Amino acid sequence: MLSNIGIPGLIIILVLALMILDQKLPEIGRAVGNTLKEFKKATKELAADEIEEVKKEAKTDHA
Repeated sequence: MLSNIGIPGLIIILVLALMILDQKLPEIGRAVGNTLKEFKKATKELAADEIEEVKKEAKTDHA
């Protein structure tokens, strides 16, 4: 169904969305930005926890 839209159809949809969501666009952008920031923070914390766990396991294996 969506494979037949093409570039002109996407441009029309984008223009309509901008007209409809004009008032809400800054709020939506802010929410998306905050979500991405939280996701990156959680990912970094998870990676740091994994690195610590691997280091602890390596120390216990050598001891």
